[in-house]
Amino acid sequence: MKFSTASGALLGAAASVHAASSVAPISLVGNKFFNGDGSQFFIKGVAYQLTQNDPLVDGDQCSRDVALMKTLGTNTIRVYHVDPAADHSACMDAFASAGIYALIDLDTFDTYIMDPTANAPSWNAEQYARFAAVMDSFAQYDNVLGFFVGNEDIADTAQSIAAPYIKAAAHDMKAYRNSKKYREIPIGYSAADIAELRPMLQDYLTCGGNTDDNVDFFSLNSYEWCDPSTFTSSGYQNLESEAVDFPVPLFFSETGCNVPGPRLFSDQSSILGPDMNSDWSGAIIYEWIQEENNYGLITYSPDDPEDGPRSGTPIPMTPDFANLKNQWATLNPVGVKSADYDPKTISTRSCPASTAGGWAIDGNVPLPTLGSAAMASAANAPSGTFVLPPKATNEGSVAASTATNKVKSSTKTSGSSSPSATASGTASGTASGKASGSTAKPSNSAKSSGASLNSPSVFNREFTAAGALLFGVMAFFTLWL
Repeated sequence: MKFSTASGALLGAAASVHAASSVAPISLVGNKFFNGDGSQFFIKGVAYQLTQNDPLVDGDQCSRDVALMKTLGTNTIRVYHVDPAADHSACMDAFASAGIYALIDLDTFDTYIMDPTANAPSWNAEQYARFAAVMDSFAQYDNVLGFFVGNEDIADTAQSIAAPYIKAAAHDMKAYRNSKKYREIPIGYSAADIAELRPMLQDYLTCGGNTDDNVDFFSLNSYEWCDPSTFTSSGYQNLESEAVDFPVPLFFSETGCNVPGPRLFSDQSSILGPDMNSDWSGAIIYEWIQEENNYGLITYSPDDPEDGPRSGTPIPMTPDFANLKNQWATLNPVGVKSADYDPKTISTRSCPASTAGGWAIDGNVPLPTLGSAAMASAANAPSGTFVLPPKATNEGSVAASTATNKVKSSTKTSGSSSPSATASGTASGTASGKASGSTAKPSNSAKSSGASLNSPSVFNREFTAAGALLFGVMAFFTLWL
């Protein structure tokens, strides 16, 4: 199956002439990010998705947004959806000129590892090819900080069976990156903040002792700090206790609770301050553009449509924009110099055991990685022109069925009727949102995750070992045929 055209490849080649070179690439060593001069890099980011399809194709609009982002103190954006065949050079250059890096999601509305319309997780050759297309389009830019292989694919306990597929996707995309001789752009995962799963998931994605199998970073979408709150009462203290000496960088890939409002962003003083900055690498605020969910930092006009592309001169939202700007202006963590950093101090995590009614994966199970035929075809194809070989075999399908067969038959959903994350702090929340247990997270139709599509009926199901094994067998024959 050909996922891109020759014209797409030509666009990629043309874009390489404009590859963002006004910034030095960020490097990753141990659990830290480092600037080109060896100083530690901390994320001060915003989620940036002005349209469902691709916000990085309008260079003029990007330049207008960049000008205001510079005054805010932004150094990173997160983009959930891109068109790999488009030319992104104007936007990527605009962000690079301001010293702003980009985190890009590789998946799309129809390539989720845990699709909200499916009965079980998947990682197949078509998903792999389309992830590769996005990587091909963006690997040329020096200001790409990293790629996500998924966003909140696991939204409740029943979905923890998707963890080996997330890990397989990370493994295969790292192998693809290396086969194409791209820069070692970090590849990681963006998780929902679910108390009964998060510690096991972050350990599982980094366990086993083989870095080829593990994510390069782990990030969290968390809305448990709702102003007014504190490091202790918000639950951030719990997050920090589970982050000490973690083997890869940790950061918040979404944060910014707006209950009760206005947002003070006082959590930034903990994330970027002495409470957490020795183990965390910063945060991405949700989100740049004002939508119906009222999480925006800017608007373009009081008459902006709630859905569809928006454009214009960005106007700061009052008082949220100023509150965040004032927080970031006072927070400039120094961290550690790369020359003084010893990554041997970080810990290797043990693969978690399954728990009744909770984490479903028992230890270091085999991964459903793709077969050598697909990998070789991708490695030998010009960027943007990978064609799936006929009857490409998923050699990991047997491993996949073995992995999911480890799921205990007692595994059930966590009891939540919505995809909202269960926060990690105190046991229950209050009406004002001060405690962390009941805080609702935002939903954005442009976000690339099953959780953001609000399909709770799909998620509230039981998975049995027999059902998981049946899916593994069906997946094998589907891919073969």
